[in-house]
Amino acid sequence: MHPRRHAGLISVLAGLTLWELASRVLIDNTLFLAAPSQIARAIIGLARSGELWRHVWVSGREFAIGYVVASVLGILLGLALAGNEVRRAALQPWVSGFYATPTIALAPLFILWTGIGIWSKILVVVSLVIFPVAINTEAGLRTTSARLVEMLRSFGATRRQIFLKLSLPSAIPFILAGLKLGIGRGLIGVVVGELFGARAGLGQLITQSAEAFDMPDLFAGVVVLAAAGIGLTACFSWIERRAVPWTQD
Repeated sequence: MHPRRHAGLISVLAGLTLWELASRVLIDNTLFLAAPSQIARAIIGLARSGELWRHVWVSGREFAIGYVVASVLGILLGLALAGNEVRRAALQPWVSGFYATPTIALAPLFILWTGIGIWSKILVVVSLVIFPVAINTEAGLRTTSARLVEMLRSFGATRRQIFLKLSLPSAIPFILAGLKLGIGRGLIGVVVGELFGARAGLGQLITQSAEAFDMPDLFAGVVVLAAAGIGLTACFSWIERRAVPWTQD
């Protein structure tokens, strides 16, 4: 096993052990903290009853649609920001303003406009994911070497050829970084949207468990979300190693 993976595994096992001891010995009250073993039993129970899969399906669909839409729009917005100085000056205040706006302030508006169905959650996800993708795309395009651009121009390359052969490949690591950042923000968006109003979903599971003081089920929803984030981030890391191997050590 690779030393870094070995250290990571030891760190996780040590953390779970300390968590188990703290919840069993120091606190010993499931109203305040659930032990990892209790959370595991809660996940198994929810999975066997089918309730977990219903919540995962709803949240997963909201995340997938919102993430794909935000990724496409974010890349296009990043291209627009990097392609023209006048356009960048016009769009930059809006991008900065919306990026700094707390999504928790927008979620009730989205629910008011579209109801508690899937579209309000999708809008929350899009609002959280689009700007990191756009900002990273713009940054990647702007890091293109000016010397290489001039060299290609001296050989008669067109703007389209320069973009496809030089600018876009150099921006891919930045775009992938923005997409990776968007995973966590998108999952947060799903939960925030569902906390304000939903018929199902992991955020709704967390809310109803908190209202019933059912800590094992509450932590079960949190753990499933964390596992989804870890898995998706690992997938993007794998894609990054294959798509841009020159950025790896």
